[in-house]
Amino acid sequence: MWLIFSYALNNTKKTITICRKTYPALRVSAMRDFIEILRNYNLYDDKAHNKSSSEYRINGNVIEFISLDSPQKVRGRKRDVLFINEANELNWEDWQQLVFRTIGRIILDYNPSDEFHWIYEKVKTREDADFYITTYKDNGFLEPSIVKEIELLRSTDENYWRVYGLGQIGSSLAIIFKPILIDSIPQNASFVSYGMDFGYTNDPTTLIAIFKSDTNLYIKEHIYRTGMTNRDIHNELTRLKVGKRDEIFADSAEPKTIDELYRFGWNIKPSTKGRDSINIGIDMLKRFTINITKDSLNTIKEFRNYKWAEDKNGIILNKPVDAFNHSIDSIRYGIYNKLARPNYGKYAIR
Repeated sequence: MWLIFSYALNNTKKTITICRKTYPALRVSAMRDFIEILRNYNLYDDKAHNKSSSEYRINGNVIEFISLDSPQKVRGRKRDVLFINEANELNWEDWQQLVFRTIGRIILDYNPSDEFHWIYEKVKTREDADFYITTYKDNGFLEPSIVKEIELLRSTDENYWRVYGLGQIGSSLAIIFKPILIDSIPQNASFVSYGMDFGYTNDPTTLIAIFKSDTNLYIKEHIYRTGMTNRDIHNELTRLKVGKRDEIFADSAEPKTIDELYRFGWNIKPSTKGRDSINIGIDMLKRFTINITKDSLNTIKEFRNYKWAEDKNGIILNKPVDAFNHSIDSIRYGIYNKLARPNYGKYAIR
């Protein structure tokens, strides 16, 4: 926030946007902090503060405060400078909408609480990106009581201390699975089934092989591709040398596709579905240690990004975000229909 304040004092006739995911969070954090800095330097002018439009004018600049729950502002006029507060709250689509309307510099700040995030994959790796790590020790505005609470984390919560004390990457509490990456399927693992999910234009068709040994599940991705016709799927199963007797459990929402593949000679069956089946499937998967082969790139990406939804206050909800789930759905289909059959009727998968 201090960077924005300094920029506004040293430039004029600029549009500066300060953004956060939701307006309630924006109001009690970035907006409050900016006004507090102005007051500390006796620069706050109530006449320059348009509270109804959440704008402040200083040195000929317009500083606007927007949130992603106001789509008309996100897709509004262009800006010279963009500052995103707690950028890890945003998804990739949010970022794209903001970037497309920003002419000049973009500044992001965030606590590195998610080890697998689009910021690391698509922003930090850019040649024109500068990356700085700061900690609570660099913030001269923190009250002593907050500093004390942060330093208590050193002995009470290793993950939080790493994130909030040291500024290092931690693990998001919302991430559902923590898979292990392996080179290949162990020889002592027995084949369970294949799981298949269907897509076409935007969503991929997937085929995932599932193996088991004791409390370990072993996962290998074979198909993850958009634009596949039923004939394409048949040809790919043939190329992969999938056994004609190997069971394939697929999305039951596509009975026509399942029937046609069955007519091609594949042992494909619709997966059972039912109420609350997604959470039940997640619970079943959590009974196992999940191991994924390193060449299953799309599936690895899904597991690293599959997370519980959060409300506007950051409270984790008991339902997953409907994204990064094509391979995971395939796996749920496969394990239920083979591993939960003794309890048929107790569990169902959608």
